[in-house]
Amino acid sequence: MGMLKQERADYVHRRLEELYPEVPVPLDHTNSFTLLVAVLLSAQCTDVRVNLVTPALFKLADSAAKMSLVSVAEIDAIVRPCGLAPRKASAIRGLSEILLEKHGGEVPADFEALEELPGVGHKTASVVMAQAFGVPAFPIDTHIHRLAQRWKLTNGKNVQRTEEDLKNLFPRASWNKLHLQIIFYGRDYCSARGCNGMVCEICKTLFPRRKTPVQTRK
Repeated sequence: MGMLKQERADYVHRRLEELYPEVPVPLDHTNSFTLLVAVLLSAQCTDVRVNLVTPALFKLADSAAKMSLVSVAEIDAIVRPCGLAPRKASAIRGLSEILLEKHGGEVPADFEALEELPGVGHKTASVVMAQAFGVPAFPIDTHIHRLAQRWKLTNGKNVQRTEEDLKNLFPRASWNKLHLQIIFYGRDYCSARGCNGMVCEICKTLFPRRKTPVQTRK
């Protein structure tokens, strides 16, 4: 008889607290605006690369008011290494203008208002709410989506389902820290190629009898 889903979740939570008692926020930023821009840039790009690109961008403009004065071409030239650059550059310029028009130049601490901004989806809004404003959120990135399936905490049908399942399994007060802990664990021990559900410590502890690799849904 294997562990129940809630027992697996409790074990994961305990072990990640031991492995990552402190979690630094992976994207460098100085305020809620620079965080929002960094998270937007991190779509389909590594945090390491984003952190190499943003110092030059934020030197140019670290607020919506300043960014709205920078041309899309100038933004594009700086953020190009992050991929999807023309789209990201126009989103950064566009959201800066909307923040000025509708929100007094400030980043709103509100999911709906954030998700109305160009280039900002639910995941980006969740990261900003969690890291800039301390509002409990559970942003689901590719690491979390993969690990939740390997640990059978969700069926992985889609990221919305994964988010719902994890929110039900873990205490609300732990969400903001835990989503980062799972990301770090995914990078360090349970990467897409480095583990198949049978290699890393947590996978082996939760499923000692697992005989076949886990196929995860994207």
